[in-house]
Amino acid sequence: MHRWLAAEQRDLRAAEQRDLRAAEQRDLRAAEQRDLRAAERRRPSGAPVAPRIPFVLADATDAPRIVALNPAAEACGLAIGETLADARARIGALEVRLAEPEADRKALLRLARWATRYTPSVALFREHSGSDGFFLDVTGATHLLGGEEAMLRDLARRLDAFDLPVRLAIAETPGTAWAVSHYARTPVTVVPAGAEGQALGPLPVEALRLLPETARTLRRLGFKRIRALQGQHRAPFAARFEKELLRRLDQAMGRTPEPLVLLTPPPVYVATRSLVEPITTEDAILAVADRLMQDLAPRLEADGAGARRLRLSLYRVDGGVERLDVAFSLPTQSPADVTRLMRLELERTARCLEAGFGFETLSLAVTVGERIETRQHTLATAPEESARARRSTALLDALRQRLGAASVRHLTPVASHWPSRNEMLTAAPSTAAAWSAARPARLRPPLILPRPEPAEVIALLPDGPPQRLRWRGKLFRLAHAEAPERIAPEWWRRKASEPTRDYVLVEDVAGRRFWLYREGIPGRETAAPRWFVHGVFA
Repeated sequence: MHRWLAAEQRDLRAAEQRDLRAAEQRDLRAAEQRDLRAAERRRPSGAPVAPRIPFVLADATDAPRIVALNPAAEACGLAIGETLADARARIGALEVRLAEPEADRKALLRLARWATRYTPSVALFREHSGSDGFFLDVTGATHLLGGEEAMLRDLARRLDAFDLPVRLAIAETPGTAWAVSHYARTPVTVVPAGAEGQALGPLPVEALRLLPETARTLRRLGFKRIRALQGQHRAPFAARFEKELLRRLDQAMGRTPEPLVLLTPPPVYVATRSLVEPITTEDAILAVADRLMQDLAPRLEADGAGARRLRLSLYRVDGGVERLDVAFSLPTQSPADVTRLMRLELERTARCLEAGFGFETLSLAVTVGERIETRQHTLATAPEESARARRSTALLDALRQRLGAASVRHLTPVASHWPSRNEMLTAAPSTAAAWSAARPARLRPPLILPRPEPAEVIALLPDGPPQRLRWRGKLFRLAHAEAPERIAPEWWRRKASEPTRDYVLVEDVAGRRFWLYREGIPGRETAAPRWFVHGVFA
């Protein structure tokens, strides 16, 4: 059983914010969301519109029509959908400005993201529902504020502080919540479970979110209220109106599910804390984040899972939302690990983080989680391997969080035995399994030269071990040499100028070790093989 909250704000506007001067933007920072009020906001010059002056917004078409109006214009008899020419003819002193739907949509999206402080499941009105509000799935969240009515009062109070007159409704289905929020007489309504039909009955048929043509046809047939449709035989309506009318009626009554497109998928693990006093300092934010992770840790441990990515949402007093994301190479349940990376993220984004008058609510959500797999170790190697793994992953996580994931790179093994092609530089992996690459069968130098450098080698026999090495103008007397390792180029990439290489690891009398190779097989590929230095050991 779900409970849906519909919030309707009919006159949204954001485009006028672009006309504000820098000083005005600083003065209005405490009321950032107030740019969502459309028909009561400002004149084109930026001066406030007096409440007693009729003010409308019109669409940019050849025959402009009113798309929003303030109470003064509504009191004069104007209505949404009326042509602007008729409105001007009736009212001489009419303030008009062009509507900007894209700016309104962005403003509504900001408001919907702010509403995630109540529940992570938020969806904008879509299809024929209009673009003036959003749905909240408040199932299991109302008790945090003392019940459904207390949540509605809190939401209404905060939106009123943003100068946003809204209509709110809670019901079992999104369709009923939308209908009641738009057409009920009271601005705040709670529809009890199972009372959808009673709540919908006195509402006009437009409350079913029908196409305008469908609503006009129903009215011509005498069906003006939803109660006139309830209890009627469905076959005539299905033949006349196809599936739209019955589908909308069934959705409102809960007979047919209505899938909604949420802004973000709801996380499985989320913890939220509302503060008595707003906070602004870094230490206070980290302290709350640590407590939130302590709330999540037992739930993660009970499910045998860990957090790979987390998002800390900070809700400002003025309605803005700031977000901090951290990522781990291995799933974690540790509050200390989360706090450590959150501190690095705060230091990295300190200049971009806008606290305003402070953050009043913080929410920590696990956006990516993984099951923590148990591993069997021997008693001798378990402590050493665990400590080494913790140090490696902690370093990798810190580098990625501080510098950005794209700035941390490492050498990744490639399926090729040719030394020049068996590694490539890529972005740091997001998993610890990919971070530890398998070692090759033979020892390789930690420093491989970008280009092999020519060298002179003296050996007692053509195939004997090297005795002297001259490289970069210096002579090295060699003391030891390993058996050669023959490496041929891949046949599918082989060129006529790529001969076989015989690699050998040598060490001089001073302990310096070099990785050499002889190019070409004597007597078969070349008459005078050449030597090159390809790498050195520390």
